[in-house]
Amino acid sequence: MESKATVRYLRSTPRKARLVADVVRGKMVGEALGVLEFGVRKTVATDVAKLIKSAVANMQSKNAEAAIEVDGLRIKEIRVDEGPVMKRYRPRARGRASQVIKRMCHITVTVSN
Repeated sequence: MESKATVRYLRSTPRKARLVADVVRGKMVGEALGVLEFGVRKTVATDVAKLIKSAVANMQSKNAEAAIEVDGLRIKEIRVDEGPVMKRYRPRARGRASQVIKRMCHITVTVSN
């Protein structure tokens, strides 16, 4: 059995989110949540932890009649894709403007036992 959860349009760059995703890929759910809470000092780690908890809750609600052991679940797949880009402009010297690119990402987590 497996369950999936997705967050879209997360206001973090895909590069920073992939650093966090690489840390927890393939780990057990309890271990991954502990690492994200105490071991990773990135802001996106809280969003990834919420996403993992959401995938576990999806599995529990999908299989309500079967008892699901949270400690027995493993992160089967975690994928970080690029989202849309917001383009803003910043005033510069001598009447010019430079472009500021604000990136977004989509994160997908699959949990299985």
